[in-house]
Amino acid sequence: MAKLSVIKRQLKREFLVQKYSEIRQQLKAELKQSTSFKNKLELQNKLQKLPRDSSKTRLKNRCWKTGRGHSVFRDFGLCRNAVREMANEGLLPGVVKSSW
Repeated sequence: MAKLSVIKRQLKREFLVQKYSEIRQQLKAELKQSTSFKNKLELQNKLQKLPRDSSKTRLKNRCWKTGRGHSVFRDFGLCRNAVREMANEGLLPGVVKSSW
């Protein structure tokens, strides 16, 4: 289980990304369309003044069950350990243990 502080930090980042996503998209679109150098500098300054954690690249895939940050399956949102446990219990539909 990940530390609660790490999980809460991730939740805070997700909230900030959602809150500032429209503003960030508008500024980036204006930045692409603007031609004057001064205007580009102003828009870039506005982008830089947004909170650092509001950028989507700051997010990390974490297991929703354990909070683990490594080896997370995108299909389930679970880490490999949780996938193995839940698959053995039959809680993941369509997942079977391979045998040959």
